Amino acid sequence: MSSDPSSRTRRSSSHRIVDLLFGTFLAVLAVAILVWSDQSSVAGSIVAALVVGGLGIEAIICAMRGKRSLLARIGPLP
Repeated sequence: MSSDPSSRTRRSSSHRIVDLLFGTFLAVLAVAILVWSDQSSVAGSIVAALVVGGLGIEAIICAMRGKRSLLARIGPLP
């Protein structure tokens, strides 16, 4: 009755496509944060872009590998 733990972490193709698209969106959003940021808050913009871009790149990599990303692990938020 126990299932293989590696099969539980594998994602279906539709989940992988959604993760890939959302990761791409986050990566593009990180670039947009850097491009349209105000010059008075450069440090905050860089930190925000690193966080958002890091989550986006991680989601893209996990989608390609068929594993759950960090964003998918925290589940649906209210």
